[in-house]
Amino acid sequence: MNEIKTSCASTDRKWSTWESIDWNKCEIAVNKLQARIVKAQKAGKHGKVKSLQWVLTHSFYAKALAVKRVTSNSGSDTAGVDKVKWSTPNARFKAIGELKRRGYKPQPLKRVNIKKSNGKLRPLGIPTMKDRAMQALYLLALEPVSETTADSNSYGFRKERSTGDAREQCFCVLAKKTSPEWIMEGDIKGCFDHISHEWLLNNIPMDKVMLRKWLKCGFVFNKELFPTEEGTPQGGIISPTLANMTLDGLQTMLAEKYHKKFVNRKTTYYPKVHLVRYADDFIITGRSKEALEEIKPLVVDFLKERGLTLSEEKTKITHIDDGFDFLGYNIRKYKGVLLIKPSKKSLKKFMQKIRGIIDSNKGSKQESLIRLLNPVITGWVNYYKNCVASDTFRKADYLIFEKLWQWAKRRHPKKGKYWIADRYFTRVKNRNWCFVANFKKGKTDDRIALKRLYDTKITRYVKVKGEANPFDPEWTEYFEKRKTYKMLQSLNGRKSLLYMWERQNHLCPVCGKPIDKEHPWGTSQQIVNGKKVNFLLHDSCRRKVIQTNKM
Repeated sequence: MNEIKTSCASTDRKWSTWESIDWNKCEIAVNKLQARIVKAQKAGKHGKVKSLQWVLTHSFYAKALAVKRVTSNSGSDTAGVDKVKWSTPNARFKAIGELKRRGYKPQPLKRVNIKKSNGKLRPLGIPTMKDRAMQALYLLALEPVSETTADSNSYGFRKERSTGDAREQCFCVLAKKTSPEWIMEGDIKGCFDHISHEWLLNNIPMDKVMLRKWLKCGFVFNKELFPTEEGTPQGGIISPTLANMTLDGLQTMLAEKYHKKFVNRKTTYYPKVHLVRYADDFIITGRSKEALEEIKPLVVDFLKERGLTLSEEKTKITHIDDGFDFLGYNIRKYKGVLLIKPSKKSLKKFMQKIRGIIDSNKGSKQESLIRLLNPVITGWVNYYKNCVASDTFRKADYLIFEKLWQWAKRRHPKKGKYWIADRYFTRVKNRNWCFVANFKKGKTDDRIALKRLYDTKITRYVKVKGEANPFDPEWTEYFEKRKTYKMLQSLNGRKSLLYMWERQNHLCPVCGKPIDKEHPWGTSQQIVNGKKVNFLLHDSCRRKVIQTNKM
């Protein structure tokens, strides 16, 4: 009877060092609480949501995961105004105990300006490590609510959603013969910088005391402290979710006003109004230009209530036959057929980057240049390989060849073109003019070739279901199948590798972390019971194994 019961997200410390923490146990405990928050939100039990959020933000498991998140990403090397970095395991473990609500006061943000593609500056506010961890902790409690209440066609800064899903939704909405032909491209002026603090405090379902502290913490620029009267800082972990929740409701508002109407027994009127949104970029479709001009003031009023305004220079109404650019894609109908291609602006930006790398490596070895170019080419190709990109890939290949030929000729001004072609280009299988470098790997000869964009196979992408919620246990099976589908896509259909991945429970045998398409991995061999067994592991883990074997 007197047995002490512990909650599913205990605040008791069960480990004494950072290395001894069982991360699987932490994730299972936090996932259980997040699933309960989703269930309470769906049932409309807002009091229970609030109490479960309190339990989650005070649990040791959630605090440990929050610290792990801010110390394992690429931003962990950037300190805030206090110049503190949690770089050692002891500092990280100590930080878990410091994440307390009582007496917490966030420090001002460190203001840094970065260049945008249009030449203007984007202000970033970098919080301290402790403030980042606190935001990550409260985000664990807020995300299940935001995912449950979000617009079904919102795709930016959301778990298990990407620009690929937004692109496919555009195709679903615009591809048919009966699809709407007019599109309003919307862009919000300085979305993060101008969101109303009053609206956020009145409408965001989280701890208001903590939210107020983050919104009003100010920023430091040129050793001078400035107050923050509006907006949520770009650079804060919780900011994208707050911005998403601010813009959620636009789809519902349009659906309520513009829904299908039954004129009579035989006739139904479809207004053809659809919204596709990725963060602060969105498109709205309509039957006619006049219908969209009628919708525009409604959008302006919706945003005005939240302290936001539409960017006049970027918001325009276009016909589908003229096409429009959205998220780096050009979407246009050619004689009634919808084609989604890489935009001209995107190709131009990609080639500027490639030319910049080649120009800054005029004296480098051919092998070094290939190693610098291949990751850039792979990244760009992977973004566009699910759309109509073959012609663009072929054009980019030609432009890269032209630049490399110029680079090779410059290195040997006194040699003839045949000598230069022999020196840098070779035949691979049935293809001439392959940019290939020979080098020594230990005592053996090896070679590395420049990746050709046109070699990439164009594949179809399956869009995520609009109502799918990664925090809801009802959708667990769906996301497991989707995870396998995505991995199979990255394996280029090689089912033997998929079998290996499933045999390992999706985990790397060296570090125990998930093997997914986000991190580079490869195959290796191990002798088990006298037999060679293949398995998958991260590239970084493979290097560690090779180094330890050499010692």
